[in-house]
Amino acid sequence: MIAYIARRLVTLIPILLLISVVSFVVIELPPGDWVTFQIENLRMSGVELGQDEADRLTRQYGLDKPLHERYLRWMENMIIYGNLGWSFQWNRPVNDLLSERIPLTMAISVASLLLSWAIAIPIGIYSATHQYSVWDYIFTFIGFIGLATPGFLVALVLAWFIFTTTGFSPLGLFSSQYVDAPWSIEKFLDMLKHLILPLFIIGLGSTGTTIRVMRANLLDELKKQYVVTARAKGLSEVKLLLKYPVRMAINPIISTVGWVLPGLVSGEVLVSIVLSIQTTGPLLLRAVLAQDMYLAGSIVMILSTLTVIGTLLSDILLAAMDPRIRYGGVKK
Repeated sequence: MIAYIARRLVTLIPILLLISVVSFVVIELPPGDWVTFQIENLRMSGVELGQDEADRLTRQYGLDKPLHERYLRWMENMIIYGNLGWSFQWNRPVNDLLSERIPLTMAISVASLLLSWAIAIPIGIYSATHQYSVWDYIFTFIGFIGLATPGFLVALVLAWFIFTTTGFSPLGLFSSQYVDAPWSIEKFLDMLKHLILPLFIIGLGSTGTTIRVMRANLLDELKKQYVVTARAKGLSEVKLLLKYPVRMAINPIISTVGWVLPGLVSGEVLVSIVLSIQTTGPLLLRAVLAQDMYLAGSIVMILSTLTVIGTLLSDILLAAMDPRIRYGGVKK
């Protein structure tokens, strides 16, 4: 296992380099750049900017350099100095902006994933063991609602319902009296109250999928011969269920960590905008619209890196849970 993990970590290096190239090129694909975006905004406000001034700004921001030179400089600063670049839009280092947003984004995303699993896996087990029962149909219907309903729409409806019925506004990360207040127990509890709604909404979309996957996989496992044999030997139903078929049925869910985690991080963009939560989602949207290439490229690269790391974690967890899985091939 240690040798396998070491090999995978080594292979991550060229993969991450390729991801950095793709991330930078994708951000550069739209026509224009930050300077043209600023000039257009000034013209819309009635201010005309001369060509000499536009050229000066282009040289100031280093946008007169070829694409490959800007990329190499970005990677050099990132690898040697840990510097992700400068945000033109915010006029601040990208590191500072991301250090303010990523902890909250990751906390919401991981908590949403764990909440989704805590709800979906038991429901999937119950639905599989009580196939075609009333509750099976009810859970299936709820799962389809979670799959079919956009998260931002649920956020709008629930935020309106909570405010009209309780007078409590779930928008933002804090209530108005705690926004500029120093940290205290009351401010922390107020933040937790505001996080309940985004956690529920972001986790709702993946809950429906996880229920269906768990139910289908467990139904397949329950029909296999080893389950019939274990039941014939007198093994209790609960012990039989948890020891064998559930362990096998949960493997596909674990294998999806590689794409579920970045999906949650990027999927909370609209939910965060609707609920006015300062995470990386709204930051990425504004950076893309303003063609703030270093900020947008850094966030895209982080999301792609999460996919690679999540895939590695999935493989390690699968090997730990399923003894049938062997890496490195079978020696003859």
